[in-house]
Amino acid sequence: MIVVTTENVHGRQVREVKGQVFGVVVRSRGIGGNLMAGLRSIVGGEIHEYTQMLEEARRHALDRLVQNATAMGANAVVMMRFDSAEIGQTMSEIVAYGTAVVLEPAAH
Repeated sequence: MIVVTTENVHGRQVREVKGQVFGVVVRSRGIGGNLMAGLRSIVGGEIHEYTQMLEEARRHALDRLVQNATAMGANAVVMMRFDSAEIGQTMSEIVAYGTAVVLEPAAH
C-alpha cells in the first residue's frame, strides 16, 4: 500500500477515487504513566512516556488507515494527514486520514 502526504505519486496516475479513509486510535497513559510524566514535567525536558505513547498511537492509526483503505479496494492513500485531540485530560485521540485511491502506471 502506497501512503503519501502529496496529491500525486511520481510515475503513477489516479484511475479511481474510492473516497475518504481514516484510522482512529484513542490511548490512555494510565495512572502510573501519568504519575511519572507528571514528575518529569516538573524538571522539564522531553517526557519519554508520552513521546513513546504518541509514536505508537500514530503507527497504530496508520495501520488502521491502511486496513480500511484495503477494505475499500484501494491500493494507495494520497494526501494523508494526522490530527490529534485530547479527551478528558487523560486520553489522546490520534487520527490518520486521507483519500483512498486506485493508482496505475502513468501513460507516457
